[in-house]
Amino acid sequence: MRHELRTFDDVETLARAAAAFVAERARDVLARDAHFTLALSGGKSPWLMAKDLVNEGVAWDQTTIYQVDERVAPEGSDERNLTHLRNSLASTTALIEPMEVNDDDLDEAARRYALKLPDHLDVVHLGLGSDGHCASLVPNDPVLEVTDQLLWLVSGEDKRDALEKLLDGDTSIPAGRVDAAASLVLCDRQALRP
Repeated sequence: MRHELRTFDDVETLARAAAAFVAERARDVLARDAHFTLALSGGKSPWLMAKDLVNEGVAWDQTTIYQVDERVAPEGSDERNLTHLRNSLASTTALIEPMEVNDDDLDEAARRYALKLPDHLDVVHLGLGSDGHCASLVPNDPVLEVTDQLLWLVSGEDKRDALEKLLDGDTSIPAGRVDAAASLVLCDRQALRP
């Protein structure tokens, strides 16, 4: 898969650029469809992006946000991605579809969540781990095959090896096996090899 790469000086600038990109995609989608769908991974960068996105004029009443991943922790816990997502988007009317991680049967909860996903997602943000793993919506991620746009936010020098492998299409890492119609990688300068 070919990835478009854009580089920024720091994670804050990267997050602002990501918010502007998502808002532009939302406007493009809503010009032809009645609804915009966005899936967000956890982590510092997407929470910063979400906070900036609030000021980008997105039609929140026509937007549904799905979680890409979640930690098993009590409702409201600071460890939950949902807690940060809700805090970041508290001033919006976006519908957030939370992953159910407090069920006794997590496999069944994941299957139920998969049924909530639409036929396709307009934008999916995926995190890139330092070991090349990427977060997962559902087991085997069939929804990624019908995603219009992947968005990767990569920051920090600990991601250099994984980013290099992702950009090279190295399928030895899970992130290298993800495919979609288009992929944009936004990274800070620390994540690039000098």
